[in-house]
Amino acid sequence: MSNFRLNKIFLSIGLILSSNIFSIEVLEVKILDSYSITKKFPGKLLPIEQSKLAFEISGKINNVYVDVGDSVKKGQVLAKLDDREASAQLNQAKAAFELSKQILERFENLRQQGHISIQDLDKARSDYIIAKSQFEFFEVKLQQTNLLAPFNGVIQSRFLDTGTVINSGIPILEIIDSNYVEAHISVPVIYLEDMEIGKEYNFEFDGTFKKAVFSKLAPMSPGGSDSRLAIFKFNEFFNPGSIANLEIKITENLKGTWVPLKSLSQSDQGLWSVYTIENNIVVKDLIEIIYFEDDYAYVRGTIKNNDLIVLGGASKIIEGKRVN
Repeated sequence: MSNFRLNKIFLSIGLILSSNIFSIEVLEVKILDSYSITKKFPGKLLPIEQSKLAFEISGKINNVYVDVGDSVKKGQVLAKLDDREASAQLNQAKAAFELSKQILERFENLRQQGHISIQDLDKARSDYIIAKSQFEFFEVKLQQTNLLAPFNGVIQSRFLDTGTVINSGIPILEIIDSNYVEAHISVPVIYLEDMEIGKEYNFEFDGTFKKAVFSKLAPMSPGGSDSRLAIFKFNEFFNPGSIANLEIKITENLKGTWVPLKSLSQSDQGLWSVYTIENNIVVKDLIEIIYFEDDYAYVRGTIKNNDLIVLGGASKIIEGKRVN
């Protein structure tokens, strides 16, 4: 408890019962103006970018150059289709393009000399534009026989192998960003009021503690949930899929004090009681539990500053008895 400020003075006080002397322990109370607690909200670590990669054209897979776990760079060739047909089409289109270019140049010279009509020149220009477009089209088709990495990353999955005949759009590989990860956390709206986008927050996962920046907040769901999806960005890479726990420190401005749970006894109407020593007499004080964490409870009630609370409660003491 970050503001547990009980002045833990354990005193040995003699209690006389039937001529026997028993020893009890007490602690001195300090009333606080507020208390702080740490709330934990679990979520999952996800890569910032994650893509399933597929060829844009049909064909037979000629090579898959990477496997699961491999690190790759943006633009790296990851797999390749059989490109013989695409290469042949490109060569044919290139020859037609170069011929149309030569014809257009010759017709432009002839037109300057007045040997051909403007219509003949326009036809040559049209043929040139069509041939050029065809050449560029088959250049793209040849490029599409290569499957390229869209960003720096790690191969997460491999779905198909060499020799498989595929249609366009069939996933071959899955790649995840290897630079950063995000934590997606469902946070109750009541706690978001004190959180700021752009501010760093603490996370715990896999036994380590790291900070992440609160980067964005997803819109409210149509169902009107009392929680929203908060997204936090880490500046380094961790294993995607791990569970991350967001830790939020919350301060409640409410007077009270922390007491050990073992000093509490159940009373009537949902209240609890503690036993204190007042003028050497055991007195019962009624309290309300505001919050409890581990072995302590934050309470308020009739107890005051410097009261001595009996540890062990009713199991250690009897109301009205005198102590020395």
